[in-house]
Amino acid sequence: MDFRLTAEQEQIRATVREFAEAEIRPHILEWDEAQHFPLDVFRELGGLGMLGVMLPERYGGAGLSCVDYVGVIEELAVVESGVALSVAAHNSLSSGHIHLAGSEAQRERWLPRLASGEWIGAWALTEPGSGSDASGMRTTAVRDGDEWVLNGTKNFITNASHAGIAVVLAITDRADRKHGITAFAVEMDRPGIRPGKKENKLGMRCSDTAELVLENCRVAHDNVLGTVGHGFRDAMKVLDHGRISIAALAVGIARGAFEAARNYARERTAFGQPIAGFQAIQFMLADMATEIDAARLLCYRAAALKDAGEKTTALSSMAKLYASEVAVRATDKTVQIFGGYGFIKEFPAEKFYRDVKLCTIGEGTSEIQRTIIAREVLAG
Repeated sequence: MDFRLTAEQEQIRATVREFAEAEIRPHILEWDEAQHFPLDVFRELGGLGMLGVMLPERYGGAGLSCVDYVGVIEELAVVESGVALSVAAHNSLSSGHIHLAGSEAQRERWLPRLASGEWIGAWALTEPGSGSDASGMRTTAVRDGDEWVLNGTKNFITNASHAGIAVVLAITDRADRKHGITAFAVEMDRPGIRPGKKENKLGMRCSDTAELVLENCRVAHDNVLGTVGHGFRDAMKVLDHGRISIAALAVGIARGAFEAARNYARERTAFGQPIAGFQAIQFMLADMATEIDAARLLCYRAAALKDAGEKTTALSSMAKLYASEVAVRATDKTVQIFGGYGFIKEFPAEKFYRDVKLCTIGEGTSEIQRTIIAREVLAG
């Protein structure tokens, strides 16, 4: 068992971090205040291969591994977690679902535009009345000859306002509950689909989050992803991958907060010495470093086993659960180390603190992760 990254993997991470420092860090406060989605940055990330990280080269992707991918998300999140979140939703959820369930013709039709950054992808599962209980959705798709007519409202949809295509989950047979859900790829320039209300969020404010409204939106039967009625099962597989990326996102936020706290502790003086010399501060930093490393190992194990083709349902949930809760603790300690300046927007601590909470909610709450883990371990 080798825990070291290859030279190529280290180079990928260094490239992403260099890009984030040069193109993203100077704008963090401005984008956060304005809730600005940096579309130009996404186009550039597409040029770097970061919007098709795991897609095969024949679809315009970079053809990299899941271990490579979590490194990309971690490095982006160290600098700006909102950008990292939108990149993760684009890769793991939207493009990931099309690659998983789509036909070869569908992959060739849509994935190159997603991989290049010409299109941003969205993935629409959650609704106003169905979050954790995703099978309780109300959005419908009714067959009409060679077309399907979609109606409903999705909410909390990452990238909805800027997407070129959305994967939409809808009920096609309500009597069959979760086995009556089908996935559709819906181009956003079609009549009947539009972004709705943009959410005014606590954190990750440069990541676009909005409603997705479908009003008699017609799509061809060729837009069905996979088999009719298999959408929910495919969505759960997509979420297994998505939760690994949220774990990487949480690790990145925690690491960014830790680095900021460590640097501040070295520079800030009190009672005639840097506060890093006080045991109270040292113990907080020691706990942060240990927990972050443990979270990273869980994340990378899940990614490595996904690369090996193994089922990662429990491991993905373990990584997501632990990393997100570690990151919450790390950002809390960071604010404490910064003291009064941790409450001020000109310093980085408060933004890490605001951003991180989503990691315990999105793509399945911590409570849902515990439910999944318990189910998996009891079945073994």
